Amino acid sequence: MIPVKGFEGKRVAIFGLGRSGLSAARALKAGGAEPLLWDDKPASVMAATKEKFTVENLKNADWSEIDALMLSPGVPLTHPEPHWTVKLARAAGVPVIGDIELFARTIAALPERKRPKTVAITGTNGKSTTTALIGHILKSAGKDVHVGGNIGIGILDLPQAFHSGSIYVIETSSYQLDLIETFRPDVSVLMNFSPDHLDRHGGMDGYIAAKRRIFMNQTDAETAVVGADDDYSIAVISDLRVNHSVRLIPISSRRNVGDGVYAINGVLYDGTGERTRQVVDLKTIRTLTGRHNWQNAAAAYSACKALGVGLEAIVAGMRSFPGLAHRMQEIGRIGKIRFINDSKATNADAARQAMSSFDSFFWIVGGRAKAGGIEELSDLFGRVKHAYLIGEAAELFEKTIGKAAKCTQSRLLFTAVAQAYAAADKSGKDEIVLFSPACASFDQFSDFEARGDAFRDAVQEISKSIVQEA
Repeated sequence: MIPVKGFEGKRVAIFGLGRSGLSAARALKAGGAEPLLWDDKPASVMAATKEKFTVENLKNADWSEIDALMLSPGVPLTHPEPHWTVKLARAAGVPVIGDIELFARTIAALPERKRPKTVAITGTNGKSTTTALIGHILKSAGKDVHVGGNIGIGILDLPQAFHSGSIYVIETSSYQLDLIETFRPDVSVLMNFSPDHLDRHGGMDGYIAAKRRIFMNQTDAETAVVGADDDYSIAVISDLRVNHSVRLIPISSRRNVGDGVYAINGVLYDGTGERTRQVVDLKTIRTLTGRHNWQNAAAAYSACKALGVGLEAIVAGMRSFPGLAHRMQEIGRIGKIRFINDSKATNADAARQAMSSFDSFFWIVGGRAKAGGIEELSDLFGRVKHAYLIGEAAELFEKTIGKAAKCTQSRLLFTAVAQAYAAADKSGKDEIVLFSPACASFDQFSDFEARGDAFRDAVQEISKSIVQEA
């Protein structure tokens, strides 16, 4: 745990007592603050009471005696409308911050000789794989590195490793970035943009503005790594060049970006020096196949190089990278059939990355549909041998896919896996069963990880039943 500094003797209200809320409460208390906790869910309040925290309905609190409101990232800050705690805090002139900001203030309070480096990664797609890849490369290079934030361990639950040689690698969501004030990463990474979480940001402009906050405190002493493979990101690059002093490294998985890092046909090049040099052929690294992973690799290379890691060490780390669970993860084979778990594809753009990696496949897709559905994937429907549709989106998606590919409304994930296996096995050829839902998981699962685990379990159950029959 990282005890929070800067709030000693101050009262900090905390609303939202999920993982990040309780984590912040423990860290604030350990740092000498007086946390004041509340949640609309009685079970969450009870959990806080058991830990002997001060629990008080913030609707009845004296906000003139509160120094800050720590808002959990799942609680609306601005849209569809500000949460009632946000309204009360703003009316009283109380700053509204999140766990990343608590971390930032704690780091800033340290003397220079004890201050660790920070790398922050955001973007619509690829940020988790890139975060994990950066962390893996740095660990492989012998660095004291700690990975967390919006991936795995909450930022304040990471170990306290305060010295100039340590590095924190942090995945940051748009919700978390909306709640920063002073956070200034040594290296920021913005992967890409595609429409997502628009209801929470009031549209695409608000979503982009939230992500862009990752750069707002950086100076020419820091580095910004920015993807150049979508129009929104290209506009960010242009603006940073003109209006910001940060050291900028554009990256691309498609084209030569001049003074940046880019992959052409899977070969990674570094154009940031006096002459361009070839880094590595990513097609030789199984866990980094596909255009989306080429961008991830370009970002990770740029970030690690900015932290002083040498080329050979970076390439060695890439080659030993095991891949990220639930993202283009081969979880097993049954006979000639490979099963690919891409449960983390919670929108169409993420699913496109997986679909583009295979010439043909049996596709398991569906869940709670995002705005726009999957119509933008129509150019890839010709690769689909058969689509097995699950969750709330099953009927809607059949209307979208049905004219281009055969469809079955499986509804349940286990049913879809069994049906896809039977069809793939019948072909007698090497086949791919791709679980890339292009949807949120919340209609049937608590999160994409639980959904991916259910897919893995279904494959294992089918495999066991085949062995028993034999």
